[in-house]
Amino acid sequence: MALVVTGTAGGALLFGSEEKGPSAPGRTALSAAEISRGDLVDTITVDGTLTYAAERRITAQATGTVTSVPSQGRVIRQGATLYAVDRRPVVLMHGTVPLYRTLGPGVTAGPDVRQLENALQDLGYGDGLTVDRTFSAATAQAVRRWQKDHGLKQTGSVDAAQVVFLPSDVRVVEAKAAVGDRISPGRQVLSVTGTRHVVHVDLEADEQQTAQKGRTVSVRLPGGATATGRITSVGTVAHKKNTQGDTPSSGQSPAATIDVEITLTGGKRSSPLDQAPVTVTLESRRRSDVLSVPVEALLALREGGFGVEVVDPGGTRRIVAVTTGMYGSGRVEISGAGLTPGMKVGVPAQ
Repeated sequence: MALVVTGTAGGALLFGSEEKGPSAPGRTALSAAEISRGDLVDTITVDGTLTYAAERRITAQATGTVTSVPSQGRVIRQGATLYAVDRRPVVLMHGTVPLYRTLGPGVTAGPDVRQLENALQDLGYGDGLTVDRTFSAATAQAVRRWQKDHGLKQTGSVDAAQVVFLPSDVRVVEAKAAVGDRISPGRQVLSVTGTRHVVHVDLEADEQQTAQKGRTVSVRLPGGATATGRITSVGTVAHKKNTQGDTPSSGQSPAATIDVEITLTGGKRSSPLDQAPVTVTLESRRRSDVLSVPVEALLALREGGFGVEVVDPGGTRRIVAVTTGMYGSGRVEISGAGLTPGMKVGVPAQ
């Protein structure tokens, strides 16, 4: 951080001098600023990207012809159709266990059964249904009612050609198959993300200390709006990334970066944009409960070191030697004999 030092014309400041009334000829015109007590914070600003969390691929589990795919940017909620094959919908249900087996009468108990029953209940098919790990006759009946409403064959069993379990609602990034395409199991159909906006930062590894999980940051969004955010993850593996373009110039080494993810928590949080550039202000250092003044209040003393010009209530001005500490946000930490919060100090007049 650049240090701004101000003084009187001709360098004639001497510690212990006193002066009353208007500035003497040749002195810099001064206004007053207060000595404050509080936390002093230094920050850095880095580039980031506004995007959506948890991108993932949706692959087909059936063979046939694609008859429906959603448009880019569409939000698919639980119970809605992700895509359709031969006019049979593949439906989103909430859950964290992939549908790795057919769930139907006689299947062994398990957490995948519980999440299916949870989803059926959430979607309004829970009459007479007990949510547990067992696929019961009531579960099969609830499945049949759900299948009837979606135009599916009412078998009472569910497989991966009918349902995709994902932890939350999703937003479509891109359709990887078009209506009319022939698909088979394993073919990617959609790329989706969660619906929660996040900010991704490739933070240079030597700034890693500024990114602590849980710390609050400020994010300047496209259009100039500002939002607060919270660091939710910090990578532990450094990646090599070029600072200018994809090909390093002669003698240039790629910068090592770590992945930082920030969740927006306050201010303007919604935006239709994806992959939009933002700037993120991170706290670099903090000193708690210290006295500080604007950096411009510092005076270079002839005998060495720094001082501030205290303006007493009666108009008396006196130079007090200070010891400086941390600099941050245009202020500097100071300590010195008799200095207290609320005292006025001289700063160059605007």
